[in-house]
Amino acid sequence: MNGLRAVVVLLVITCAVVGPPTAVASPPATAAVTPPAAATPGWSALPVPAAAPPVTVSDLAARGPGEAWATGYEHTADWVRPMLYRWDGRAWSRDTTFPGAAESGWLGKVQFVGQEVWILHNRAGRGEILRRSARGEWSALPLPRPLWIHQDFTAVPGAAWVVGEDDTGLKVLRYDGSGWTVQPAPDGVHFVAGITARTADDAWAWADTSTGTAVLRWDGTAWRDAKVPLPPDSNVHTILLEPRGRATVGGSDHTDGVPRTYLMTWDGHTWRTDRPPLGDTHTEALVRGPDGALWLPVRSDRGFQSRYARVDGSRATFSYGPKRPNAIDVRPRALTRAGSALLSFGTAEIYGSKPNVMSERLGGRP
Repeated sequence: MNGLRAVVVLLVITCAVVGPPTAVASPPATAAVTPPAAATPGWSALPVPAAAPPVTVSDLAARGPGEAWATGYEHTADWVRPMLYRWDGRAWSRDTTFPGAAESGWLGKVQFVGQEVWILHNRAGRGEILRRSARGEWSALPLPRPLWIHQDFTAVPGAAWVVGEDDTGLKVLRYDGSGWTVQPAPDGVHFVAGITARTADDAWAWADTSTGTAVLRWDGTAWRDAKVPLPPDSNVHTILLEPRGRATVGGSDHTDGVPRTYLMTWDGHTWRTDRPPLGDTHTEALVRGPDGALWLPVRSDRGFQSRYARVDGSRATFSYGPKRPNAIDVRPRALTRAGSALLSFGTAEIYGSKPNVMSERLGGRP
């Protein structure tokens, strides 16, 4: 990318990452809100080495209690620079050993593939996948063609996908361990907003089509419309796939002109739709917690504390993170299960300064 086009595309990427969470609304008054006396049920603050603010957090993934990675980018005098943090079970540290760490660009989704860590990397406008071996050695897998927009990425043993756009339109790129192919999308698909996979022959994506939002599924042969009965006039924020076949679609629709969050769960046979009292919460950071319930960060009504929702069917309860003196906006951006704990990673804005990185934990060892 270069010139004005590069500026426009980077702004599109930034809005895609930063935009949705800012639209999150507080749950209505009817929600089952944890009373103030129990405002911090185990959430604790984890120190994180500061970056160059303001920062944007992209993703967070854990492989158990002793390893997690958080990605994003920081703003420098020149433009933006990739940002990578590692959790070793005791503390967060900044990692700057990967290729392109000192160059302009950003880091997107992070995935564990076998014993490796894979991360989508925009390196000075060129797309690649960073791979970290079990020995801690980094390598880079370049994408087969340049994309104007790198919308999303997912990887599993034996396959990886990157979805985005170039000057000819939508692109679905698949890596099979030896090379890349460009996969055709079903007719009528205009834009693929996100992608995730359970295995090399079972991937899901959500897309804008000529008939509205749809869920697509790769069955090892082709991408097809999964025929998920989404609510009318709805969109999809995320799809959470679980090893035993369960899938959860999170999104929002409009009821009587008011946006509302919905969660649809597939048990292998039927879809069930729940509408927990979450208002218009963006569900991108949805995870299955160690307690079996769904968890996600929501907009807080307290500037000095984060807020999280625990969802069990149509019921939601809420808890607050630790109090942060002089904070005016504490915003978890990503959430993951780390063994018996939940880890979050996001930003905290202290009065008089720009948002910087923060992390919190629920459960696990103190």
